[in-house]
Amino acid sequence: MRIHVATDHAGLEFSQQLQQHLREQGHEVIDHGPAEYDALDDYPSFCINAAVGVARDQRDGVEALGVVFGGSGNGEQMAANKVEGIRAALVWNESTASLAREHNNANVISIGARQHPVEDAIRFIDLFIATPFPGDERHVRRIGQLGEYERTGLIAGKQVDAI
Repeated sequence: MRIHVATDHAGLEFSQQLQQHLREQGHEVIDHGPAEYDALDDYPSFCINAAVGVARDQRDGVEALGVVFGGSGNGEQMAANKVEGIRAALVWNESTASLAREHNNANVISIGARQHPVEDAIRFIDLFIATPFPGDERHVRRIGQLGEYERTGLIAGKQVDAI
């Protein structure tokens, strides 16, 4: 499987260790940056590029997922979710890693590098990758509604309350 990875400065060491682990597991890893530590880096471009890579690969029939890191993982998840077709989930334990796939068919996960030891993050990522989306009708329906809103601003063909 192809795994797109991105981080900010807080997750750089995490990202490097994770990439090595994923390659050892036989995955093709695409590193979207950063290449070196810079405490003032701007994570959105790295995470958006990783999410675009996942979306493009999935559109083209390539089996792909993404992993983004940051201090808390929150901003990185928000950045990835700006890309059409991406369902990025913040993961903080084994349950959220598997449920992200089982219930939401998440294709990107975000992990806070300052929140977990690298061994836990690797365990969450391995579980996320190994968990299939079972395709239960209720989950497919809900994911479809999210996609419809993302593309049209409508849910089930109806306008939602505007801001």
